[in-house]
Amino acid sequence: MDGRLNGSIITETPLGIIQPFRNIGGKFNLGWSHFGDEISGWIKYSTQRGRNCLIFVTYHFSEGDKHRGCRGFDYDRESAMDFARKLKGDFDNDFGKGAVYTIQAGIETDFDAIILHGENGEIWDLAKEVNSSEIYLISKLRQFYPKMPERTILDFLPLIQGNIRHVAKIKSENRPIIDAKHREWVIGIGRGFDWFHLINAALIVGPFDPDLDTAIETAARLVKNNLDEERIPREGKIVLLTSKSYREEAGPEKLQAARKSRFLMDFAFETIKNRVPEILDNLECLAVTVNTNTRLFDMIERSK
Repeated sequence: MDGRLNGSIITETPLGIIQPFRNIGGKFNLGWSHFGDEISGWIKYSTQRGRNCLIFVTYHFSEGDKHRGCRGFDYDRESAMDFARKLKGDFDNDFGKGAVYTIQAGIETDFDAIILHGENGEIWDLAKEVNSSEIYLISKLRQFYPKMPERTILDFLPLIQGNIRHVAKIKSENRPIIDAKHREWVIGIGRGFDWFHLINAALIVGPFDPDLDTAIETAARLVKNNLDEERIPREGKIVLLTSKSYREEAGPEKLQAARKSRFLMDFAFETIKNRVPEILDNLECLAVTVNTNTRLFDMIERSK
């Protein structure tokens, strides 16, 4: 999903159940070596423990104003939807056998509502769903996804119920439009950001794209625009936050995570210094690691 979206928040799901792969603009390619390896590793980790894998391929948009939607696709909902549909097809082609099932889903960011795309082209907008009974929702999921394993349907159900509750809360609170607008002041690069719960505060750049420096430049320019247009304070801090997640405490994985986080911080800082130097006076850099199992957050390095 796009870096501004957080699946745990919009489905009211505890951290650790949804494993997010987030990248600015919501653009991915299974041909990218690192992305393909991460996906394959996650699927192997899950299936070796006897778990099915449910993969969401998402796009996002704003119903109220297209300019609150996806900048990565020039606010073109159809283009973003088409990209997600093709990416889902790639997942189906490469992984769509056995325990792996992939769906396409839209996220309407005004209300954080999930729009599910069924196997036969049906659309299910959870913002318009008024029936939240378990029997009805399971029946609807079976209708939408007749090839989905029954165990996966039962695991999917709490996410559907959580989004229906979440949308109802957003509507009842009459959330201000400002909360739906881009006003990011954090540039997050790497993996392990699902703990970050502030709405529209961070642009997440996954470490997947071979053209990583261009993605970092794009994020930095978007934050610069927020600064120039005073969506964030002119004298406020802009945080460059790099992160690498790990699972094993013992052995080289944790040490490698720290090394990679430092590398990402140095690489990103040099990219920003050379391409978007206007934000350097506001910039503070943090390199961290995150334990995937416990969400323990360790600061590795901090600099200004």
